[in-house]
Amino acid sequence: MFESAAHNEIITMAHARSIKYGLDKDKPYLEKIIKGKEFKKLIAENKDLIEISKPFIKVLYNLLKGSGFSFCLTDKNGIILTYIGDEEIIKNQVKIRMIEGTDMSEEGAGANGMGTSLYEDCSLQISGEEHFLKLFHAWTCSAAIIHDENGNILGCLNLVGNRESVHPHTLGVVVAAVESIEDQIKIKNANDKLIETCQCMDTILNSVSLGIYSVNTDGIIQSFNKEACRILNIKEEELIQKNVESILPNWVEIFEKLKLGKSYEDKELVINNEKIVRGRFDVSANAIKINKEVIGMVVVFKEIQNVFNLVNKYSGQRAVYTFDDIIGESRQIKEVIKYAKKISSSPSTILIEGESGTGKELHAQSIHNYSNRKNNSFVAVNCGAIPKSLIESELFGYEEGAFTGAKKGRHAGKFELANRGTLFLDEIGEMPLDMQVKLLRVLQEGYVTRLGGEKIIPVDVRIIAATNKNLKEEVRKGNFREDLYYRLSVNPITLPPLREREGDLPLLIRYLFRMKTKKLNKNINSIKAEIYTKMMNYNWPGNIRELENCIENIVNLDGQNTAFFNDNEEMVIEKDSSSRESNFENAEIHTLEDVEKNEIVKAININPHNMTQIAKSLGINRSTLYAKIKKYSIKFE
Repeated sequence: MFESAAHNEIITMAHARSIKYGLDKDKPYLEKIIKGKEFKKLIAENKDLIEISKPFIKVLYNLLKGSGFSFCLTDKNGIILTYIGDEEIIKNQVKIRMIEGTDMSEEGAGANGMGTSLYEDCSLQISGEEHFLKLFHAWTCSAAIIHDENGNILGCLNLVGNRESVHPHTLGVVVAAVESIEDQIKIKNANDKLIETCQCMDTILNSVSLGIYSVNTDGIIQSFNKEACRILNIKEEELIQKNVESILPNWVEIFEKLKLGKSYEDKELVINNEKIVRGRFDVSANAIKINKEVIGMVVVFKEIQNVFNLVNKYSGQRAVYTFDDIIGESRQIKEVIKYAKKISSSPSTILIEGESGTGKELHAQSIHNYSNRKNNSFVAVNCGAIPKSLIESELFGYEEGAFTGAKKGRHAGKFELANRGTLFLDEIGEMPLDMQVKLLRVLQEGYVTRLGGEKIIPVDVRIIAATNKNLKEEVRKGNFREDLYYRLSVNPITLPPLREREGDLPLLIRYLFRMKTKKLNKNINSIKAEIYTKMMNYNWPGNIRELENCIENIVNLDGQNTAFFNDNEEMVIEKDSSSRESNFENAEIHTLEDVEKNEIVKAININPHNMTQIAKSLGINRSTLYAKIKKYSIKFE
């Protein structure tokens, strides 16, 4: 019990608070009681506290049974959760409504053992007139606070008896009981955490898309997760407690590295064991240590193809468009779609020819997503945007140290990334002749060899090539290999230009207008009649791409566009739209291509030796910049 002065100060302050709460000292019974669903919810929230405390409370009650005492257990807010005691005192408690659900906090019951102990967060014994309400004056209360292992209040245990029975040791008994309850809570929490951790680890290991197994220092497999069994197509009992050599031939070498504190991460491993699924895997290993001694290792592995699929997923190497995204009802486009669907699942190569802006990649992605390869990678390569010196390493990959400037470690090429999927070779007509020979060899033999390497890597890739050039004419000129042309054009597709797609222009204008107004968050309902008429009469040499850019220009300027069409059907940009009517005859006219070329030249003159900064200032990426420099034949040192 507290020293007299400290105890008296606590009681005095508790009474002052009780008066502040507006409590009536003479009230005949307690009024604040939680019932029904609210009380059931409270019991559920304090389930662990009740289950742990009850056995200790029963033991104490059996020791004090017949001596006129009762025990009350409250939650952290002073609400009685459960109670047990002698019949006479329980009858008196019920008479004043001191029952399950009753609020025994100071706000609900004034200064009392439970409420004041919770307020002060300390063990406390209150007797007779120390209680604020007269209905408690016949009793003595000994209360102790129950904390969790972090010191947070969980509830309160209170021993109630006649005031004549008050004794300092009574509080000591309650405090001892609370200490036992707190110890049991710690034990339960520790056990719960251990069980939870084991179950969590088990769930995690069996949920990840990685094969995981552990090995002791003798190379004996100790455990497997389900994914490891699935990848290797083997039952756990066939490998558990067996030597790891069949699935990790170099395990001794790995162990030695781990013992020396070295890492073993993302190493390529080929398994040729006849009893296990053969394949190429990415393997990492980590040491298992106890007191700094390596007692085993955990091996994590995954199929190389899954690594490539993940790379493709997060690098945007996925086909997002389908045939449903192709807008058009013309006979020409319907015939193209019908034919493309028919050949979509064929492993044979496809050559898509068409003018710039006709949607060659849109059709390529649609073919992929309609094919039996739709769940695998779609890897796009712009053959005209990659420097000649890098195109081989980009397509076929390279080994570490294969050439100056190569990144550290192995690097998979686009063929490997597209394995089991589709490789889209855009602007195939721009591929150098020496690379055409190597591409033809891969198409004929079905495997690649990385630059600087000797290992043959089988690849299952369906090729879709695209060009805006006349490849037959390029063959005649000697710019494109005839044998490669015939190898690529097994399934040729020619995309019609927009001017030949009868009836599709109005559909595309409406679709693109809705799309751009939504994307740019513009509240424009229609295109002006005179602009629409000019759009319908325009030849659209840039096809759908040019149409899309034109509509975006219209939407950006809320319909007051600076784009118009002259008598020669050439799309031009007016320099000063505010005085278009007065200055039209004297206006300087530039095609969009002239404007674009001039801006690129201007940016190059400002940053002649920094391609990254030039691309950034123009708002495009480096590969697009290179492509446009080539397109406009821009020369610079």
